[in-house]
Amino acid sequence: MIVPFDRFKSWPHAMALCRAGLAAFALVLTYFFPPSHWALYFSILSAFLIYGILQAARADPFSGLLGMLSLFADAVYFMVIASMGGEATIWFAPALFLYLMGEGVAFYGPLEVAITSSVSFLFCAMLPATNIWELDRTILVTGALAVGCATNRKRQASANTALRTLLEQTKIAEQKAREDEARRIAADFHDGPLQSFISLQMRLEILRKLLERDFNAGMQDLRQLQALAQDQIRDLRAFLHGMRPLDVDGGNMIANARRTAESFQKETGIPVTFIGAGAPVGLPQEASLEVLQMIREALHNVQKHAGATRVAVAMEKTERGLEISIDDNGHGFPFAGSYSLEELELLRLGPASLKRRARSLNADLLLESRPGRGAGLKFRVPLQ
Repeated sequence: MIVPFDRFKSWPHAMALCRAGLAAFALVLTYFFPPSHWALYFSILSAFLIYGILQAARADPFSGLLGMLSLFADAVYFMVIASMGGEATIWFAPALFLYLMGEGVAFYGPLEVAITSSVSFLFCAMLPATNIWELDRTILVTGALAVGCATNRKRQASANTALRTLLEQTKIAEQKAREDEARRIAADFHDGPLQSFISLQMRLEILRKLLERDFNAGMQDLRQLQALAQDQIRDLRAFLHGMRPLDVDGGNMIANARRTAESFQKETGIPVTFIGAGAPVGLPQEASLEVLQMIREALHNVQKHAGATRVAVAMEKTERGLEISIDDNGHGFPFAGSYSLEELELLRLGPASLKRRARSLNADLLLESRPGRGAGLKFRVPLQ
């Protein structure tokens, strides 16, 4: 039977070929250095050679019970070589035992390797030949090393399995975060720039009809449309700014929040008062990104919905955690009063994205609405 070359590229087939090669080499040595009981010895070697060739020709290596029987057959073959070989070929038994231990380390666990080496040692210890004692020492040392290697291989396989599981979980979490962010961007774009452009399109159609009837009134409406377009450009810039990745240096959380507030003021023209000391906060980078994103989204909501003329942002590290507050003097929410995160969830009030981020940070959130006089958002992030 001709076996395709690409089957030999894997470890199981390489070991199977090595087994067949050892059996063939032993037959050649038997021809030149015939031991006692030559006929029986030659028959056993021939049978093992045929077994090795058939196993090398398999498309898949033995596994499970067949794999254990394969290891058992190799161990028996070694014992036959050790007990029946002549003095001229006595060096062949240690070489075969090295192969046996290499097979055990490559494909089996430390228990199978320990059992195989122990049985081989006890078998050789009971043989009457004096030169077997040298083989016993080889078996003892090589077997101990093989058990250690098999134990380390099993430990590494367990660690690799755990790492693969963690990698799959990380990929799932990354995919979920990407989908959540895509939904948030789509919702923000739908509620912001898209609605503004739809309104602009409707106003342009009205303007066209108005110009046909009253040119002066149309020009006045055109000036209003120019102002609306400027507002939409400002809104779109703020939206694009909100999509930019946050720059977190990991050193000073409060300084990062201050830069976020200053950038918002520059983009929108709404004055922002920031209050906060420059002491290190000690939040992990992932939590710092979430906090900054909450601040940025809260400011974006103020610019988009509140109609505020000023905003105050405060940040303070206390024994209870990192406390952040964002207050504006805009229209406020349609409802009045102060609501915790649990109450907002129950009543389905407040910005959904901010509530989701607060839950991810295990933060306390309080939303205060003063219709006609503004709104305030406070949340506390635990530091441990």
